[in-house]
Amino acid sequence: MNREENSDSIPIDLILEILSRLPAKSITRFHCVSKLWGSMLCRPYFNELFLTISSARPRLLFAFSKHGEWRFFSSPQPQNPYGKSSFVATADFHTKFSQNLNICNYTSGLVYFSAMWITKADVICNPSTGHYAMLPKLLLTYGETRSFFLFDPVGKQFKVLLMNKINNNETKDIHILTLGTRKVRWRKIQQCPLIHIVSHEWICMNGALYYIAYNIDDFLGYIVCFDVRSEKFKCLNLNQDCFSERSTKLIYYKGKLGVVNLKYAHGGGFPLKLCMWVLEDVEKQEWTTSVYTLRDEDRVVKVYYDLFIVGMTATGEIVLAKKKVCKPFYVFYFNLERNTLLSVEIQGFGEYQSCCSVHAFVDHVEDLNVYAFVEHMKKTYEYDATSISPPEQKL
Repeated sequence: MNREENSDSIPIDLILEILSRLPAKSITRFHCVSKLWGSMLCRPYFNELFLTISSARPRLLFAFSKHGEWRFFSSPQPQNPYGKSSFVATADFHTKFSQNLNICNYTSGLVYFSAMWITKADVICNPSTGHYAMLPKLLLTYGETRSFFLFDPVGKQFKVLLMNKINNNETKDIHILTLGTRKVRWRKIQQCPLIHIVSHEWICMNGALYYIAYNIDDFLGYIVCFDVRSEKFKCLNLNQDCFSERSTKLIYYKGKLGVVNLKYAHGGGFPLKLCMWVLEDVEKQEWTTSVYTLRDEDRVVKVYYDLFIVGMTATGEIVLAKKKVCKPFYVFYFNLERNTLLSVEIQGFGEYQSCCSVHAFVDHVEDLNVYAFVEHMKKTYEYDATSISPPEQKL
């Protein structure tokens, strides 16, 4: 049997089933195999099949920089690890950028960089393949800016919300950019009724942006909610104990907004005290409070104020990671219902295990539809492709 006969004997559905289990970076390369393969891999059926399989194996995404260079890694999140207290996982390298970037946030599989020091333009990036696109610039003549990368799950639209700050950090003007449309322009929208200072803690969930803010007058803490679709603001009251710790984190808890903070034992180690507030009713602004104790029974690592809360997985584990990339590097998964703590040693960072600051994101899923959006952006907007070095695909 010759090669052509053997190839023709494999059903297309089986080929797609096999390819759907490969990384997105491989799918991108296979588009160039032939016109037939390029057509097959662009079908909505294959994109949905790939997303279904990818969603069943979410990963923990890591991003950190060294000497002006960003690198992306990911490691598998534990699936049904109960009965174990620790194990080892290997991080896979994805891509790197060779220019100084300020990482801003992560939404729906894409990473958003703001205010590149060379181009002064914002960039969205596919962390799995390294493909990127620059966004239209907004020229402001005063103050600093704070931006958020958002996603509207109903309209299937990405948006960028930009807040301009004056000298006392008070927000003055607010602009928004809707991506994916033909005529893309920055629009000025109505400000939040609360005159406030925007913190660096936020989360985008269920089509809404939530971030911690402080009132200019009394400096009390609030949760500001911004509806991505209607582009309206709303302020939520919250127990001020939530803002008493530096490690306060907003999380997605069973479809609801959660606020957690971490308190160390004397000396900066285990046991850790974790307090959580859950917004049960947005309209009535009703919150419930829970307190947990995290114990490292195996004493696999000594902690001295060097953990941060990454977020909460879809399976109900709060993830904590070390703030610096060092050897050994540990990630902890705390299950609220079982009150169990799983420690995972992450290997594979190579030369980057030299105390670089860590950015991590839970439940990273590769979505070909989202990644195709980046390619659409590159064709829609004019940008200088020589202003940043092409991302490297091999380590």
